[in-house]
Amino acid sequence: MRQLELLSPAKNLECGISAIDHSADAVYIGARKYGARAAAGNSVEDIAELCRYAHRYDAKVYATVNTIIYDQEMSDTLALCEELSQAGVDALLVQDMGLLTLLQEEQVRFRPVLHASTQTDNRTAEKVKWLTEQGFRRVVLARELSISEINDIHQAVPDVELEAFVHGALCVSYSGQCYASHYCFGRSANRGECSQVCRMPMTLRDGDGNVIEQDKHLLSLRDMAQLENLERLAEAGVTSFKIEGRLKDADYVKNVTAAYSEQLNALCRLHPDKYRRASMGRCTYTFTPDIRKSFNRGFTTYFSDVTTLPHDRRPMSSPLSPKSIGEYVGTVKDIRGRSIIVSSVEPFSNGDGLCFFADERLIGFRVNRAEGNRLQPLSLPAELRRGMRLYRNHNQAFVTLLSKPSAQRKIDVTITLKKGDNNASQATDCDNNASQVSDRTAVLLTITDEHGHCGTARAAVEMQQPRSPQEENIRKQLQKLGDTPYLCHDIEIQEGLPFMPSSVLSTLRREATGKLMMRGERGEMRGEGGEMRGKRREMRDEGHTEKPLYNSPELYNAANQEARDFYSRQGQEADAFELHGGKTLMRCRYCLRYELGHCLKDKRPDDWREPLTLSINNDKQTFSLHFDCKRCEMTVRLIEENGN
Repeated sequence: MRQLELLSPAKNLECGISAIDHSADAVYIGARKYGARAAAGNSVEDIAELCRYAHRYDAKVYATVNTIIYDQEMSDTLALCEELSQAGVDALLVQDMGLLTLLQEEQVRFRPVLHASTQTDNRTAEKVKWLTEQGFRRVVLARELSISEINDIHQAVPDVELEAFVHGALCVSYSGQCYASHYCFGRSANRGECSQVCRMPMTLRDGDGNVIEQDKHLLSLRDMAQLENLERLAEAGVTSFKIEGRLKDADYVKNVTAAYSEQLNALCRLHPDKYRRASMGRCTYTFTPDIRKSFNRGFTTYFSDVTTLPHDRRPMSSPLSPKSIGEYVGTVKDIRGRSIIVSSVEPFSNGDGLCFFADERLIGFRVNRAEGNRLQPLSLPAELRRGMRLYRNHNQAFVTLLSKPSAQRKIDVTITLKKGDNNASQATDCDNNASQVSDRTAVLLTITDEHGHCGTARAAVEMQQPRSPQEENIRKQLQKLGDTPYLCHDIEIQEGLPFMPSSVLSTLRREATGKLMMRGERGEMRGEGGEMRGKRREMRDEGHTEKPLYNSPELYNAANQEARDFYSRQGQEADAFELHGGKTLMRCRYCLRYELGHCLKDKRPDDWREPLTLSINNDKQTFSLHFDCKRCEMTVRLIEENGN
């Protein structure tokens, strides 16, 4: 039976706990430095607290140390990794091969579980196998892969854990292969400082200088939503279903996590012999999860169903605005004075944020007063007209609901009460009164959770027969699990027990639950030993895996000497754009020609003379577009002296 993991983002400790409470099986979080979201850093102390909380449910915590590292930062990065190990994190996400090398050297005091970040550009079975040979247990796949391509990778390397993004913002470039932010603004995406150049307005021109699109967000993609594809992804071999959003607040994490958790639970119920959730606990919610009610730019399944007929794909971009659109709520039926009458079945609230498209712009307004479908905006937009479609990108009632405790996660436990062994060698857990005298006998309470973990407590009680039936009182006392994570599923009581005072039962219950809660707080970040290292050597010797080959040294993202030496040992010259620059700014599977209806594979007349160019910042910076139709790839490059 395969375990399915729902992996949620944690901007901070609050978001991480919210993710666990709303049924995440794992969370990923950035430390104080060296994470791919520099604005979402956290102290090791907060991460340790999150680990203790998550491990109660057998949920895991992954720390992101997935930027490229400069030489002068390497010792600090290694020290941080050791701190994270001590904090109890279950794995590290890594991009830098120099860091990988040092983490694996024998003099390092720990050998952590490593996941290959999506920043390592993971698009082929050969790359995934190669990464596994280098020491990664799990590989985070590129967002651009189709379900069929993921299945092909799984079939080629079935023992590798595959992690796939299923929800959230999309980068237009292959992750790890975008240098536009660093070139334009000195902020490297590979250093966690992306300035989101792809969300900026751009002008597209043909080779004659004719404007094709003016000031549109041409590279700004919609948000991914694979809610309806989870079963197909599981069948394709995905182990971990990842929600993007380490810059999102707790209400986003709560809602999206709950929505995907319910879908995964339905899948597990449908196939109880094939799948189960990776962590423990059942959640109840005070709200109905709905991904449309959280931040989104409109949704796409991206390249999930790439076929030989490109026109079957749905639009992927949101060219009119990079901002949240939210959910469609109705149309403008009438405008009366300063009020709007909306044709809708949705309830509205004071404080709702609504928006609409006019003149190819997204225009928003706040509802000052809502009386049924009659809305009074704080300021009525002049562009609003009858018949226009309205979207709600801020649902005040939903936000208020999520701001309160909105979920309860409980682990089913079985409680067993029976006579214990009076042998002193078996009584190490007895309380201070557990003296071995003839008028007392030992009783043993065991609380067992969904994964078979146990907490036990022993006590010595007088050998006094109960004067009346006591089973009802025993059950009543043992079920009082209060604010612990546990919920009593079943109680087994041995016949013939001596009289059990309520005070003794309460003491046993508290001690056993306390031990059960403490069971998992160490985490599972551990080395793999010589056996696994030997297995990797065998893979390298037998597989002769194709090494990752790029046509320019900077695409290897080798920003330190250890990384350059790593690739040199494999016969590759490696460098980093951040150190010495390069010509390619983005490498994309997304294609503007296709998105705008001018795919050259459509075999119809095309009136766009190449090279096409993109300009930003009021034409202060212009780049050329190049199309590899055989691979269905588009690259954004610096314009060279010859104009190409």
